[in-house]
Amino acid sequence: MPTNVQLVEFAVGLPIALGISYLIALAMRRLFRERLPLSLSVMILASVVGTAIGLFIAGWFVVDARLWTPLTLLIAFGSSILVAFAVSGLFVGLRRDPGKVDIAAVLAAGESDRVEFKETARWNVRENKKDPRMEQVVAKTVAAFLNSGGGMLVVGASDDGEALGLDRDLATLRTPDADRFELWLRDMLSTLLGRNAAALPIVRFPTAPNGTMVCAIVCPPSPRPVFVTQAKDGASTELWVRVGNSTRSFAVDEAVEYVARHWGRRRVRQRSADPKHPAT
Repeated sequence: MPTNVQLVEFAVGLPIALGISYLIALAMRRLFRERLPLSLSVMILASVVGTAIGLFIAGWFVVDARLWTPLTLLIAFGSSILVAFAVSGLFVGLRRDPGKVDIAAVLAAGESDRVEFKETARWNVRENKKDPRMEQVVAKTVAAFLNSGGGMLVVGASDDGEALGLDRDLATLRTPDADRFELWLRDMLSTLLGRNAAALPIVRFPTAPNGTMVCAIVCPPSPRPVFVTQAKDGASTELWVRVGNSTRSFAVDEAVEYVARHWGRRRVRQRSADPKHPAT
């Protein structure tokens, strides 16, 4: 028999509590997914704190409570789950959605250097058929926003800001819904821009004031140049940027100068903000 039963129980219970806390933290991250801004280690800490709170409650209020009794374990791990869920919900609620779109205000303000409207992403309105050239236009616009200061491409809206909807594009898909449209969009951008660039935009499907659903592609500034692969040969690439209200392709010499100026200046700002790497 051990000379100190409580220490032995603590030594056995500690790794078990950490393991269960890890599983609880993992479950919370899978439940909230990308909406949860906290790391796995922080969530494990929150779960451990919850376990400690549960043990304190059991020891304070439960008569003859022991570590391995079912009631104590129930209170401890129930508290762990509640604390982890409360912390996750709090930070998810406080986190501002970077992809939140006030589509009524966007359509009313019209096109600008940060906003572009496209009636369709796959359907050629003039020729009344599906056209890969339309996909190229969307990819070039997204790349231009990524290569500049960011912006938003609204698919399903006319040039004057009227919401027309996605019916013509959705009709080209096997499953005509928003999820399938986003899947096609991501695949298309992965092919033409690369997987890293395709993961940057935030895709939303807001409903316009007239009740029509549109697709808003919110593009943040890219940390590195994004090149558009030409669908014809799959080898040549182009650099597209926003110049005023238009999307423009740069020649090789212009592209080299723009990349050096645009991303070089950003690296200088990042280094100057880092006390370990002051700007020279």
